Amino acid sequence: MRATPWPIPRLFTTRYNLKVAVDSSVLVGLINPRDLWRDQALALREALLAIGAELLYFDCVAAEAVSAAVRRLHEKGRLPEVESLLHRLNTQVPAGVITWILPDVPDPYPAALDLIRSSSGALNFNDALIALACRERGIPAIASFDPDFEQVPWLRRLARPEDVIP
Repeated sequence: MRATPWPIPRLFTTRYNLKVAVDSSVLVGLINPRDLWRDQALALREALLAIGAELLYFDCVAAEAVSAAVRRLHEKGRLPEVESLLHRLNTQVPAGVITWILPDVPDPYPAALDLIRSSSGALNFNDALIALACRERGIPAIASFDPDFEQVPWLRRLARPEDVIP
């Protein structure tokens, strides 16, 4: 893992207002009790909240998380669970706390394509858009199980509670 230009404080220090974007891989784990990443997502969120991190949810992340989680329920024939999943999403991430970035897509579109190109396609468009939104908003970290974010020089990927404390 590369070194970061900013410190993440230890738990025993004063609370710190670190901004952390939450990726869809973590959000799916938070809203789907049967998700493979559920325990790790809960532990990561708990560690981030323990240091006073501000968790930010982009609209494209919420859309991707809902799409992935509902698709999995559909594929497994568990459609009656869709309503409770959507309820957990609305409880976890009410519309009022979502950071809306999709109306801005025309502006970062060329930069998103450049970022995809510079990662040799490791980042998809949504991930590139998330990374650019983080850079524009001064968000130095992303809670994600997707190692492709390691390609982004201005973001530190946090995948485990241990990543929160250096």
